[in-house]
Amino acid sequence: MNDILIRVSVMLIPALLAVMIHEVAHGCVAQKLGDPTARLLGRLTLNPFKHLDPLGVVALLVFGFGWAKPVPVNPRNLTSPKRDMIWVALAGPVSNLLLAGLSALVLHGMMLGARWSGLSATSPLLFVFRPVLYMVAFSLFINVNLAIFNLIPIPPLDGGRILAGVLPDRQAEVLSKLESCGFLIIILLISFTRFYSVALWPIIVRIIETLAGQQLPVVVNVMHFLLHSA
Repeated sequence: MNDILIRVSVMLIPALLAVMIHEVAHGCVAQKLGDPTARLLGRLTLNPFKHLDPLGVVALLVFGFGWAKPVPVNPRNLTSPKRDMIWVALAGPVSNLLLAGLSALVLHGMMLGARWSGLSATSPLLFVFRPVLYMVAFSLFINVNLAIFNLIPIPPLDGGRILAGVLPDRQAEVLSKLESCGFLIIILLISFTRFYSVALWPIIVRIIETLAGQQLPVVVNVMHFLLHSA
């Protein structure tokens, strides 16, 4: 039970931050492109209660992908609705990749600092260092996972909105009709096929390997503890 509480407490903050930054990024880009809907509804905030979908957070912690309450965007307020929606949709995954990159920099800095300071298993600083290290490593993992997952080209995921923006109008309209059942399609695709392991996981691993570099074993060990230990 203690291990479970430790894992959830370490994973919760990076997971919440990942989904909140993702949604705020959508709203900020929409605001820049002429749609103030998210700002007027108070959604351009890092207050978690404005964004959280409880089921989405549970899915994020258990499966590595999840969702928050979508930030409302009114395409009619955008200067060029079809083109601008591409940028609004792209903002979410890009924000997660940037946060993953920042997490990787912090991870490298922490490990370098630990070596310079001669941090040992008996050091009192380890009590603070270890949970922060775990949070940073999980932040790297969850943000890459969230970014790639959201680029699946099925609405209502960001990838579906991006694809609708580049397709001709007739094909984009057909694709948009999938939005009402999009999550069901995605759940079935991930649950009953090897789509995640074959199509997404190799991309996720390559990005994490690139960002983590020499600290990849640290990330692997942390993820093993957080996701697989009893």
